[in-house]
Amino acid sequence: MTIPPVSHHTRRQFASWRIAPALALPSLATAAEAAPGVSAGAALQTSLGLVFILALFLAAAWLARRMGAGRIIQGNGPLKIVGGLSISPRERILLVEVEDTWLVIGVGPGQMRTLHTLPKGSIPPPDGDDGKFGHWLQQFRSKQHNAQT
Repeated sequence: MTIPPVSHHTRRQFASWRIAPALALPSLATAAEAAPGVSAGAALQTSLGLVFILALFLAAAWLARRMGAGRIIQGNGPLKIVGGLSISPRERILLVEVEDTWLVIGVGPGQMRTLHTLPKGSIPPPDGDDGKFGHWLQQFRSKQHNAQT
C-alpha cells in the first residue's frame, strides 16, 4: 500500500493548525487577567443602590403612617365617627354623628347599610365589670401563689 503524496496546500493547512494554538495563547492570557464576572466596585455600587431604595421605601411607609393613610378620615365637616367595632377583618359597625343624629352603620366588603338611627346623645361609661374581673383575677393569683409557698 502506498501513501499518496501530500500536496503543498495540505502542508500549509497542517502548519497553520500547529501554529494556531500558539497564537491563541496570548489572548487566553489576557482573558485570564480580566476574569469574567462582577468587579468589587460594581457589586458595592449595586448593594448601596439597593440599600438606598429600601430606605426610601421604609421612609415612605413611615410617612404614610404618620399622615394617617389607610385610616378613615375624620374631618371637621358635618360627619364625625363617634366609635366603631370590628366584627371581622372585613366587617365593622360604626357610630357616625351627623349634626344632631347618630347613625349606626354596618360596613362590609363593597357595601354600607344603616342599621339604626338615634338622636344625638352621649356614650355611656363602660360598666364596672372590668374592675371586678381584675380584682377577682388578682385574688385568684394571690391564692395560687400562697398555696405554692
